[in-house]
Amino acid sequence: MFTLGFIINPFAGIGGKVGLKGSDGEAIRTEAFARGAKAQAVQRAKVALEALVPYKEQLQILTASGDMGESLLNQMGFQFKVVHHGQEPSTSEDTIKAAKVMAGLSEEPYNIDVLLFAGGDGTARNIFEAVDAAVPVLGIPAGVKIHSGVYAVTPHAAGLVIEKMINKELVSLLETSVMDIDEDAFRKGVVRAKQYGEMQVPAEHRYVQATKSGGRELEELVLQDIADFIIENMEDDAYYLVGSGSTCAFLMDCMGLENTLLGIDCVHQGKVIASDMAESDILQLLTQHQKQVKLVITVIGGQGHIIGRGNQQLSAKVLSQLDKDDIYIIATKTKLQELEGKPLIVDSDDTELNQRLSGVIRVITGYEDFILYPVGLTS
Repeated sequence: MFTLGFIINPFAGIGGKVGLKGSDGEAIRTEAFARGAKAQAVQRAKVALEALVPYKEQLQILTASGDMGESLLNQMGFQFKVVHHGQEPSTSEDTIKAAKVMAGLSEEPYNIDVLLFAGGDGTARNIFEAVDAAVPVLGIPAGVKIHSGVYAVTPHAAGLVIEKMINKELVSLLETSVMDIDEDAFRKGVVRAKQYGEMQVPAEHRYVQATKSGGRELEELVLQDIADFIIENMEDDAYYLVGSGSTCAFLMDCMGLENTLLGIDCVHQGKVIASDMAESDILQLLTQHQKQVKLVITVIGGQGHIIGRGNQQLSAKVLSQLDKDDIYIIATKTKLQELEGKPLIVDSDDTELNQRLSGVIRVITGYEDFILYPVGLTS
């Protein structure tokens, strides 16, 4: 019998679509819900568990009460045991206590094969505080901040890794980093990432993400070529949504425009007409100017994500209204080479949309210099 620990941080990711860039702390959660945010971690956890439905009879699942796992498992028909009854609403302390119990680090003699949890970097820190390297862990990406190497590339990929373990297929066990950043500084456009430690992760090359590359891109001549090409080809009647990341920031700097390093800005006729846009702002723009909206995004170094990491404002609702040809991906060839052949990844909450955007996509890598690069699925 395969024993699985299962924990959901139900608040993970609620700040993403409303532009808050995190969900740590009660005040931020209150603000996120006031802006119309909806919880998404449970749904992303459900996607991971769907891969395990055929193995219900082979699974013994330990979980926490309510939205931390019990409700979803009950809804999906899994057999489980609640080993921690948390507060309502749950807190980070509940995550820590539940993980300790499941890992056999409290008075209860439990012995899980792996701890599967849904959250972001803050949740990964809580899990690390609880179990350190005592048991293997695997994260279902559901937060705004996903810098840690303990996460699968998508929720579905997390389920596939567990499936391999249940079937006793060979899966490497690696020590990967637990990273987190200062959210207050993050909201001001400053990334202060810190490594808190390492945990053991069942790793499969296609399914578990690399830790984000921390070095600053020094290929300024190449970045200048990319920026020059984009700027020269901007259409006067178009509205350009410019995404997060240093490559997009370089483009904005070349236009002499202020940018939100970790958010989405809209450029029209050489001016910023909206800064740090939430999902609702982008949807309103699409309602008014859908045919003229273009998207400029880059690749997360070392991971390959183009959607679903730090840009949840670009939701499935947003992307479904854009043609694939209106999505411009900019990246240096060096950044793509760092992926070591792994595909680019779209990790929206809509499986059909992920499928539509998969295949081969054009990446702008210089001035009139392009390569065709695969956008892959993790199944």
